[in-house]
Amino acid sequence: MTAKGTTTKRCFCRRKDGKPLGSSCPNLKQRTHGVWSIRQELPPTLEGDRRLFRRAGYDSQTKAQADLDKVRALLNIADKDDKDGRARLGDLLASIGSGKEQIPDYDETKRKFGTGQSLTQHMTVAEWLDLWLAGKKGLRKSGHDRYELDIRCHLRPRIGHIRLDRLTVPHLDAMFEGIAETNIEITEANATRRAALAELKTIPWKGGENRARRKGMKEAIDAMKPFRRITGPSTQQHIRATLRAALNTAIARGSITFNAAQHVELAAAKRPKAMVWTDERIAEWLRTGEKPSAVMVWTPEQAGHFLDFLADFRHRLLPMFHLITFRGLRRGEACGVRWSDYNTNTGELTVATQLVQDGWEVVESAPKTDSGERIISLDEYTVEVLEAHRTKQGAERVEWGEAWTDTGRMFTQENGEWLHPGTLTDQFERLVELSGLPPIRMHDLRHVAASLMLAAGVDVKIVSETLGHSDSRITRDIYQSVMPKAARDAAEATAAMVPRGAMRRPVQVVAEVEAEPANAEVAPVPAQQNGHAMGTQGGAKIIEFRPRLVRA
Repeated sequence: MTAKGTTTKRCFCRRKDGKPLGSSCPNLKQRTHGVWSIRQELPPTLEGDRRLFRRAGYDSQTKAQADLDKVRALLNIADKDDKDGRARLGDLLASIGSGKEQIPDYDETKRKFGTGQSLTQHMTVAEWLDLWLAGKKGLRKSGHDRYELDIRCHLRPRIGHIRLDRLTVPHLDAMFEGIAETNIEITEANATRRAALAELKTIPWKGGENRARRKGMKEAIDAMKPFRRITGPSTQQHIRATLRAALNTAIARGSITFNAAQHVELAAAKRPKAMVWTDERIAEWLRTGEKPSAVMVWTPEQAGHFLDFLADFRHRLLPMFHLITFRGLRRGEACGVRWSDYNTNTGELTVATQLVQDGWEVVESAPKTDSGERIISLDEYTVEVLEAHRTKQGAERVEWGEAWTDTGRMFTQENGEWLHPGTLTDQFERLVELSGLPPIRMHDLRHVAASLMLAAGVDVKIVSETLGHSDSRITRDIYQSVMPKAARDAAEATAAMVPRGAMRRPVQVVAEVEAEPANAEVAPVPAQQNGHAMGTQGGAKIIEFRPRLVRA
């Protein structure tokens, strides 16, 4: 057990010769005179050196004794025969002895002591995040890069300096408030740059004065910050998820006991709903230039028009766009699919790999999620399209000869090399514009496939598995909007399920028609009489009856 410490009262009174009175001061018995101090012998260092814990400045013996009891309790965490453990506790108390730092919490110190953590060195959030990310095993490169981005761009700059065991919810509230303020700055800077570019377009090219204005405007634009993306609600949710995962690991290792990220409230990130390009929405888009939703879906007719457009021009990647349109592959999955993943006999395609961008470099990786590794059934027509494509690719192989690069991919460049996902997206957008169709993103072809399957009555579970979603709820959330005709048919079928009597039909507006003999003379009727209005047509008098509400 730990040797009992002592509490001592002293003052700073001195004798006439300048020497301190010490314990002989007659005023020490007064409660408000002097200050109390504590003294506790600590376990020796591993080298055998003796040391003491001293602290002064207490205004009462009760407070001094309370801190002394805390010190003795900490020393008793280690067994009396645990030399190394008692030395570690001695190191902790010696490091804070005469300072103003609070005596460490007993429960926290005991937890750290029991898990073998350092008692004198305190890890920061940044240090722990780096250690946590380095220890993540089995991560896909895309997942690792996303974690690293959250840490590098947001977590380390804003909360990295804070001690890990002292991270609180207010710290995180302040971090996300800072992100919101930065978003405002980015939005304003983007607007300023956009306005300057718009003004530059209005300045004529000819004339010395105009050239000088254009030069000055360009210099001003070059000095502005480039266009930047704000950190939206979805990204903020991901930042919190990254921190929450890191802190959960810290809790599992005994480094902390509280996960502040679990208690931060953020605005919900709403997943955009898929909307169909109806005639009304196309007209509004042509008028305003704005898409009704971030996720737009073509109707079956529009999708067919696009594929026919590619067929008319005999575009070599028509089979790829056909496969995405009907089976909903992701862009990287379509670029990465191999002939070896295709079973001609069963008409099945295995999604086992993808090509993704890392910066601008293209790398091969596993599908986005575990559920992304899936087997897709193909219809007979799609099988015919792929077989025709195999024949055409064989002809390209012969044409290129030794210059052909055998990657084994189903869809390649003309010389057999990988398709670059970014280049493919640019090509798709140009093709959509040339086709005259309303715009969709290349990823929206995947949404077209989902909507086509749902409109055809395919069970949502099968649609989810075909798309490679981890949960069918994701499919439901995104694709609540199906094709208009299918939705109307469903509404009519629902209404037809309930029989109603003739008198239960809704009130209708019916125009009365008055039958008159041929060549009959119509007596003039004063205006507004009987609720009718009068007029003439071609010199003949007519009566226009105003409709009345009648029941069918």
